[in-house]
Amino acid sequence: MHPDGWHLTDDIDAFLDRAGGFLRSRPALHTTPLTALEKARAGGAGPPGADPAEFGWWQDGDGVGAFFYRLGGRRLYLTAVSPGQADALAARLSGLGSSLPGVLADRDTAAAFARAWQRRTGAAATPGGWRVRLHRLGGLTAPGPVPAGRARVAGPGDRERVVRWCRDFCVDVGEQESIDAIDAGNWAQTRFGDKGFTFWETPDGTPASMAGTTPMVAGMVRVDPVSTPAHLRGRGYAGAVTVEVSRAALAAGATDVVLFADPGNPTSTALYRRIGYVPLADFTVYAFS
Repeated sequence: MHPDGWHLTDDIDAFLDRAGGFLRSRPALHTTPLTALEKARAGGAGPPGADPAEFGWWQDGDGVGAFFYRLGGRRLYLTAVSPGQADALAARLSGLGSSLPGVLADRDTAAAFARAWQRRTGAAATPGGWRVRLHRLGGLTAPGPVPAGRARVAGPGDRERVVRWCRDFCVDVGEQESIDAIDAGNWAQTRFGDKGFTFWETPDGTPASMAGTTPMVAGMVRVDPVSTPAHLRGRGYAGAVTVEVSRAALAAGATDVVLFADPGNPTSTALYRRIGYVPLADFTVYAFS
């Protein structure tokens, strides 16, 4: 495929004018770009001094069929593409002298682009050690028995606990980039900065678990993160708070409620399936030297 099939811009509004319809046509599968690009358009693409954002879409006779974006010098995010489209994008970007730290995409697309980038640039491409499975809510079911307590929406007075529990979550899952941003005081620029949070509290009012949710975009809400202190795990608190935020999203009009889970963690995977979440796709990261 010819590299010119990829159209590039640094203008997010121009990009969304061309690719926004395709993006919103699959809100569950495109959950990450939907939320990231909405935040970028609102001025949250990255900290001051970050590299310019880059956007691109694949255009053929059938219209827009794929897209990529890269915010502030971070790794490339790429929607599902064919090996030929991946190679054409690698040719286009390498021809412009682009330097990429890595790529994030569904498992097959990430592997195809990593091979193409390695072939085109000579850069070593290694799996980044991060992989997640995207789930979409089918029929919501509360796993029983529900622990004693209640759900409570976090308020301004909960800020310190929310930040601390989000950082603890990032430590647990190895998200060093988010840890660094939180430690640097850049809360608004982290992937948690624009989310709402809900606690599950024990009967005496002690927060026992927390779930975050993204703002609704194209009828889609993502549950992220779900965090429970280590000494309180195994008591049903995570399931209870996940059910509550999922129910609230549906009540607010969401047509797609999604979440990511580590496929290597059988406990969380089994929990989300009992609640009613169904696997959609696996995503992974490759790092480039």
